[in-house]
Formats: sequence, structure tokens, C-alpha cells
Amino acid sequence: MTAPLLPVILCGGSGTRLWPLSRESYPKQFLALTGGQTMLQQTATRLHGLHSTIPQAPAPLLVCNEEHRFLVASQLMDAGVSGATILLEPAARNTAPALTIAALHACAGREDPVMLAMPADHVIADLAAFQYAVQTAYEVARQGNVVTFGVVGSYPETGYGYIRYCPAQAQSVHLVEGFTEKPDAERARQYLADGNYLWNSGLFMLRASTWLQAMTHCRPDMLHACEAAMQAARHDLDFIRPDAAAFNSSPSDSIDYAVIEKLPAHPEWGLKLCVVPMQAGWSDVGAWDAVWKVSEQDACGNAVVGDLVLHQSCTDSLLVSSSRLVAGVGLQNLIVVETPDAVLVVDKRCTQDIKQMVASLARTSHSLAHTHRKVCRPWGWYDCVDRGDRFQVKRIVVNPGASLSLQMHQHRAEHWVVVKGVAEVTHGDRCFLLHENESTYIPVGHAHRLRNSGGEPLEIIEIQSGAYLGEDDIVRLDDVYGRTEKVQ
Repeated sequence: MTAPLLPVILCGGSGTRLWPLSRESYPKQFLALTGGQTMLQQTATRLHGLHSTIPQAPAPLLVCNEEHRFLVASQLMDAGVSGATILLEPAARNTAPALTIAALHACAGREDPVMLAMPADHVIADLAAFQYAVQTAYEVARQGNVVTFGVVGSYPETGYGYIRYCPAQAQSVHLVEGFTEKPDAERARQYLADGNYLWNSGLFMLRASTWLQAMTHCRPDMLHACEAAMQAARHDLDFIRPDAAAFNSSPSDSIDYAVIEKLPAHPEWGLKLCVVPMQAGWSDVGAWDAVWKVSEQDACGNAVVGDLVLHQSCTDSLLVSSSRLVAGVGLQNLIVVETPDAVLVVDKRCTQDIKQMVASLARTSHSLAHTHRKVCRPWGWYDCVDRGDRFQVKRIVVNPGASLSLQMHQHRAEHWVVVKGVAEVTHGDRCFLLHENESTYIPVGHAHRLRNSGGEPLEIIEIQSGAYLGEDDIVRLDDVYGRTEKVQ
């Protein structure tokens, strides 16, 4: 039976090592760190141009956190990817449950596709080499085997796990013998010298039924929870929501730990594990030093991201600007990252420690660990440009044809000034238009809605005043995006 190749894109992960650019509400897979497209968009288009001898599913399948659902849909649309299926995780349960609900959905249509499981936050520089590896792996996976992709190491990396394999002469697919955790420097040098170790890329290819068979052997408890979640799943706009209670009862585990690393020790299961070596400029971009490695560098080893960067007498440094001028003089081996609300300065040797710093920030309930000053919404975005005692000023941009929910606030009043476009305002029983340089006032407790019925973005300045200005002071009376009263 012909088995179409189905890209399964796993969009979880918080990317805390790339703070302050990556945050829980806007993690690294949604950032354009290495080009014009975001990492999610690069992943979603990675198989474009694949050799026509391999049948492909018409669109990818994605699994993401429900908080990111509109962000995922918007970025896919901007990348020209249509018809994708998006499964929403009610809670983070790592990659094994995510791939399980993807496999269950893929098999529900009476097909048994070959799934190519790809994290959304990896970078692959050489698409031709990657697609060649995919073509090599496809037939092996179609026959019911499990295939992983191992990166041919160019230096003794201590930040990755390794795959140990048995070389097969004159073949490009090899049997996996086992896995090792992240080694120390001496052991990493030994792995590189031995020649039968590869970096573990976290990319996998196998039929949907093969994964479910493996879960039956390895994690039947997780499989049963995911089956119950998908049996009670419901459609919500363009998304599929697995049942929250059932999915949340699933244990949390990764694809590697739950299944892949167990396979070599159990040949009686009949699930052969193979590896395809790959030299495709792969990086998981797990920390800022990795961003520096995959970025274009000048003769002194400096890399810049953003247009507002100046540097003088610097070496082996990365300077990132998102809103203001970043100027570096005499820097060596440093990472400097600027955002509108935070600045990071770190030695490249210490980038792994950023995760602990963000965790410490989160323990204080500081919003900077979770959100940016600029916050994306399904209708557009807002940026809090100033705040003081009993007031807050926001810049709000509403996309063409979009509208905010019909809502009211119990503790704050709002003044709106249109600076670009035409606003359609609902205020109680009244509906009227506001043009550029016109304004209106929404008192506390009054129902209101803002809509952009025009063909260009609507931009307004909103001044909030009151005793409490938190984002949870929203009572939604009607919402085209299916959101509850909770801010989403």
C-alpha cells in the first residue's frame, strides 16, 4: 500500500535558553533568528521540492500548545502553507504524547502514513542534503522500521546526546546499537575519533501504526490516555482539541526516553531501529552560542541580528537588536541581546545557565519570564509603551477584517485615539466610525468592541485609567475566536 509522507511538526518547547528574545508566550520556534522566515515556517516548508517519487500528504500536521494556536495558524498562512491540521495540547506533556495523538489522528482516516517527526525549532542549512536523507529513509520506514537521523559531528560537541551505530558497508542506512547522554569533553573527542557515533538530531521517521505498536510495548499507559483524549476530541474553528482531562492524565516523556532508546534492547518486538547519517547544517539552536555558530560572521568572528547594531574592536561576539541601537566596543566572546523590556549580556561559555536565571525570574512571578512587552493576539497585537500609577498607554494594531471581542472592564476606563485607518466602534447600543485623529471614551463597565473593517491595518493609541489595569480585567460577552472570559 502506498504510504504518503506526512510531516508532523512538534511546536512545543519554551526556548528559555534564548531569553529574552524567546519567552513562554512567544518561544524560539516563532522567531526569525537565521533568515527572513521563522523557524516554524522553515520547518513547514522544508520538504518543498522533495523528489516526486515519494508521495506526500497534501499538508502537514502540527501539534502545539493551545496558547500558541493563532500564532501557528498566522505564521503558516504567511508562509503559504494551507490546509494544515493543528492539534492543540491542553497541557505540556513532552514529545511522546504529542506524537501519539498525531499518529492516532493520522490513522483515523484509514491511512497509515509515514510520519516525519520534526521539532519546529531546529535549523537545517542544506535543504538538498536533508531531502536526500529523507529520501534514503522513506523506503526503510515504509517497510515498518523506525528511522532516526544522526548528524555527522564536525567537532567534539558536549551539548548533544549521541547515537552509537554499527556501520553497514556500502549502505547509507545503519542499525542503531545504543544511545549515550551528553558526554564530557574527553568522551566527546573519543566519540568523534571512533567514527561510529552521531549526534542525536531528534528527527524520526516511521509509519503511524509503527509508533502506536511501539507505544503498546513501551508506554501503554500513555497510549491509553491519548486514545481517550482523541476519542473525545472536538473541532474548534480550524483546530482539533483533544479532551483535556484525558490528555492531562498522560505521563510526560520524550520520544527518545519513552520509546526510541528502548528499541535496541528488545529485538523480539520486531521494531528495527535504523539511523541515516546526515550532513545538512543541522542545529537545534538550543542556546545563544548556537545562534552565533549558525549566523553569518565577519572576519573577526562577530555576528549581528537586527539593523541597529554597531561594533568596534570586537571578536567572536553576537549582538542582537530588536528595537534600539546596540553598540559594542572591545567585546570578546560575549552575547548581547536587546529587547524593548530587557537586555541580556552573557559570556558564550555560560549560555546554558540562562535557563536557571529565567526559572528564578519565573519564581518571582515576574511577567518578563512569560511575555514580551509586545503581545500577539488573534486579531493583531498590542505594545505597552508606558505605565504609571493608575494609567497605562498601549499601541494597538488590528489586522484588516479583524475585531476584538465584545467586552467590558470592571476596573478601568479607556480612551481611544485613531492614528491610522478607520475604526468601527461598538459602544453599548451605538455603532460608529472613528477616522484618523478622532477619539472616543469608554467608561468603566460599558460594553464595547473595536473592529477594523478596512483593507489596511488599524492603529490606535489606548490610554487606560483606573485602580486596576491587569489583563485579566476582561469580561468577554461575545468573541469570534471562541475564547472564554479568560484572556487568551
